[in-house]
Amino acid sequence: MSTQANKDLIYRFVEAFNRKDAQGAAALVSEDWTNYDANLPPLPHGPEGAHQLITLFAQGIPDLQLVVEAMIAEGDLVASRWTCHGTQTGEFLGIPATGRSATVTATAVFRVTNGKIAENRVNFDAFGLMVQLGVIPAPGQPAQAM
Repeated sequence: MSTQANKDLIYRFVEAFNRKDAQGAAALVSEDWTNYDANLPPLPHGPEGAHQLITLFAQGIPDLQLVVEAMIAEGDLVASRWTCHGTQTGEFLGIPATGRSATVTATAVFRVTNGKIAENRVNFDAFGLMVQLGVIPAPGQPAQAM
């Protein structure tokens, strides 16, 4: 596939993510797709893992939207930078709903094989997310006694 075709594939994945279309996202990944994201629990490989990824965010932050700020492709790799915004209205990563909105940045590098996403390596501002959700204090602020 061309680098433009690879970028188009990633745009389609982001669009499926934004629509919370777990089936649509699952259709875009390979049978051995792997998600590398230290901030999330391990997911199964393949389409079931992609389905669980979308479901995880849809349940906890149903209005989450990823805005692609930049995308660069070379060979079978596609790198992208996003701004992510949403409101946590459901449980997310074991955190009860806070009702708070957050905006964070993320970067991802995807590897495309045979027209499918074979892996994605994501790094998002989990610290910033936790501060904005009120789960941990902002730098310089005292921690709450438990």
